[in-house]
Amino acid sequence: MLRHRPEHLRATSKSTPTDAVTEMDAASERLIVDRLLAARPGDRIVGEEGARHEGTDDDVVTWYVDPIDGTVNYLYALPQFSVSIAAYVAGAAVAGVVYDVMRDEMYAAALGGGATCNGVALRCTPQTDLSLSLVATGFAYSAQTRAAQAQVLLHVLPTVRDIRRLGSAALDLCAVAAGRVDGYYEAGMHPWDWAAGALIASEAGARVGGLGGRPPGDWTTLAANPVLFEELERLLISAGVEPPAS
Repeated sequence: MLRHRPEHLRATSKSTPTDAVTEMDAASERLIVDRLLAARPGDRIVGEEGARHEGTDDDVVTWYVDPIDGTVNYLYALPQFSVSIAAYVAGAAVAGVVYDVMRDEMYAAALGGGATCNGVALRCTPQTDLSLSLVATGFAYSAQTRAAQAQVLLHVLPTVRDIRRLGSAALDLCAVAAGRVDGYYEAGMHPWDWAAGALIASEAGARVGGLGGRPPGDWTTLAANPVLFEELERLLISAGVEPPAS
């Protein structure tokens, strides 16, 4: 469905004028939610575009759905976008998939079962030298937050091999899992942005979390092999990105 992008794609804005949502975001979410409810009517569903279904089962599974991660790319017909779906039980991810639509690459992971792309096992890079590390990142839609992120980037960019801003947080986390980048950090995300990708990266050997021992979330999400994770964490904190007070 998403490959057949309408020639005149209808789009509106959400949190800011630059935060786009298209008619295909809504259509994709409806399709996913309908399929999930048909298979598992007792589960809970949380979708980026507003889908909410409260579960009825005692041991409820919660599904986090991002129907198009990388909507601005999709709006401009850039091929870097994905569909991300994760299943959580008792607050922990147990399964996740991220589908790179235009490359036909399906990233998948189950808790304790490893991570794959189209069935091939994934492993993050062993790179521990920060100066030789290729690091992916992303930026928020708030102008004030972007200004702060730009200041952090001024500190980070001279310290690493290079920066990549590809436009899909889910695919950035999968790039860590696949060894296509060495590390990734981003602030201002919601659970549907990172839930599946974080599990995939973790099952590929990466450490995924927030700063200062916190979980990933709307403050900062960081992913890399365990040694590089600590190097990036120190770099970000020195650049002025500090975790919020408990």
